[in-house]
Amino acid sequence: MTELKDDLAALRIERGPETRSPRRWIKWVVLLVFLAGGGFAAWTYATTERPLEVEVAQVTERAAGTRAEVVVANGYVVARRRATVSSKITGKVVEVNVEEGMAIKEGQVLARLDDSMYRGALAVAEAQVEASRRNVKESQVRLDEARLNYNRLSTLLKEGIVTQADVDAAKATVDSTAARIIAFEEQTKVGERQADLARTDLDNTIIRAPFSGIAISKDAQPGEMVSPVSAGGGFTRTGICTMVDMRSLEIEVDVNENYISRVQPGQEAVARLNAYPDWEIPAKVITTIPAGDRQKATVLVRIGFKQLDPRILPDMGVKVGFLREAAGVESAMAGQANAAPVRPTALVPKNAVIKEGDQSYVFVVAGETVERRAITTGGTDGDRFEVLGGIRGGDRVVISPPPALKAGMKIRVKQP
Repeated sequence: MTELKDDLAALRIERGPETRSPRRWIKWVVLLVFLAGGGFAAWTYATTERPLEVEVAQVTERAAGTRAEVVVANGYVVARRRATVSSKITGKVVEVNVEEGMAIKEGQVLARLDDSMYRGALAVAEAQVEASRRNVKESQVRLDEARLNYNRLSTLLKEGIVTQADVDAAKATVDSTAARIIAFEEQTKVGERQADLARTDLDNTIIRAPFSGIAISKDAQPGEMVSPVSAGGGFTRTGICTMVDMRSLEIEVDVNENYISRVQPGQEAVARLNAYPDWEIPAKVITTIPAGDRQKATVLVRIGFKQLDPRILPDMGVKVGFLREAAGVESAMAGQANAAPVRPTALVPKNAVIKEGDQSYVFVVAGETVERRAITTGGTDGDRFEVLGGIRGGDRVVISPPPALKAGMKIRVKQP
């Protein structure tokens, strides 16, 4: 037993003193540095002020001597003279001579319908007229013969050769022949009227322009049926084309009924097409339609262009500003030789102005930050305020400022 223990002891391997590896310490150091860096970055992100995204608009100026816009309304360009040209009769289209955008003169042939049936009807009517005329001529010859016979028998009656009955029969023949001539003449007149009607129907197969203008749509093609009334479901056209008299263009706008008292017939206005927002077109109020729209609470106003332009097209969207009448004081000052010229007026959007009591202010963009600036407002010019002091044309202001916006804060301009 003692020998076995000695043998096992001889097989044991002696280990040296245990030492720790330096790699474990390096891992802990790296982990601590990473955690410290992440915490510092989070603290920096949380404490650093981030730019606030805002919308800005530029302060504009109204030129010296120009008038303010008391009301601004949106509407559309309309044509007072516009027509969908159709035929007076139902027929098949055989020819169309119009295309979209084509300039058309009054009386120009736009289309033709199949006229074979109407030509046949006209030929029949003319033949009936000719037959009636020949019957009149034949009856006239018979009338002349009947009169000769009557005169002859009247002479023989005096000589006692014929009886009174023979003379009366000859007289009846004369009268009946004359009556037949009158009937044939009336038939001739009726036939002529029928021929005129057939000739009109034939002329109606040619569709002409009712006035001069521009074709804005082509509604029928050769081979299609066209009718002045809707018929046959979707297989019958009711028009050949739609044309517009470009000389009759004007504007129709809906003005809020709360401001309709500021609009008067003959009042000066300025129109801006949505397609050309920087183009100011002189206009004048034609009339106010004496009826309101109870659903929209608006009143329709007609406005005429002082001068038409090829860029103005029907159904274009337009914004109209109704101009304020010139003040008497300004007119008096303009008449003085030594009076100082009227200065341009700065205009700022209404949604950029914030009011606190009697004080108004705006946020003006200054580089990457904003500053709060007090302003003095005057009257209104459409959807803008007149600014008498505090800012000037060219400044950029924040529109619809967020509640969190403060003076000195960094901003980022929202891109359109």
